[in-house]
Amino acid sequence: MTDSPLILAVPSKGRLQENAAAFFARAGLVFSQSRGARDYRGTLKGVPDVEVAFLSASEIVNQLATGAAHLGITGEDLIREQIPDADEAVEILTPLGFGNANVVVAVPQAWIDVRNMADLDEVAADLRARHGRKMRVATKYVNLTRRFFAEKGIADYLIVESLGATEGAPGAGSAELIVDITTTGATLAANALKILDDGVMLRSEANLVASARAPWSERARTAAKSVLTRITAEEEARDSREIRASLDPSRASALPAIAQGLGASLPYGSPAGREVVLHCPASSMFDMVAALQELGAQDITIRTFDYLFRPTNALTERLLRRIG
Repeated sequence: MTDSPLILAVPSKGRLQENAAAFFARAGLVFSQSRGARDYRGTLKGVPDVEVAFLSASEIVNQLATGAAHLGITGEDLIREQIPDADEAVEILTPLGFGNANVVVAVPQAWIDVRNMADLDEVAADLRARHGRKMRVATKYVNLTRRFFAEKGIADYLIVESLGATEGAPGAGSAELIVDITTTGATLAANALKILDDGVMLRSEANLVASARAPWSERARTAAKSVLTRITAEEEARDSREIRASLDPSRASALPAIAQGLGASLPYGSPAGREVVLHCPASSMFDMVAALQELGAQDITIRTFDYLFRPTNALTERLLRRIG
């Protein structure tokens, strides 16, 4: 195993690159391209032993699958489509909250009696009987389509690989239906297509993905821990609040049980004096405030913070379990 740095593959252009850069920047991880936007190699400012590779979405998946990159940002749709043994090749560490899209089965709106995947069997049989040919499905997602159709028990069809605008295939007469990716469904509707009731094959979004086949040198592991620790600390802080209050020490014995019930913690242990400090999920902070008021607490304040570093974090643990 070579003592290689961590290779982080990120989208090279467009909205995905902007969102990826913003995601990392929130965690204090800023991309640096010494020769400007045309430079396809970069670094993370202030984080040693990390090399950033700016690649196309498909190339990121290929780099993760072969182990040429340690970490990458890409959609689950591409992972499942391009890597036959995806669960063995990579570990999806965490969704990133952008790049949301669904891979769907869509048919002409004029097919009023076709509402679900089971109805496609009748369509296929009718095409075979009347025209002597198979039902044609236009798609760029060949492998996902085959797996999904097999799960639904549909076998009598022909895949027409799409190289252009897939949604235009039925209108052009090159296919009866399509499998494609959509965010709002507006483009499908504009092409007189509808999504089948059970035709959502995959709900995808951008993910931080680790390669199980990369050469995880000690340098790469150390750099990955640094990156993942910062990402987790920012996510923890975004979803947490710090609550401070003044509480009569004689009432404090009930606090640990209340905090545990609301998913909160006492980072400094049970209060020794009047000041109480809690870390609480944002979703339950007002319930925590009400509970404190019931105990007679006063001067309750709530604040946000930029980072919350725990003794351990789930992302690093998930990675280390996978790579050994």
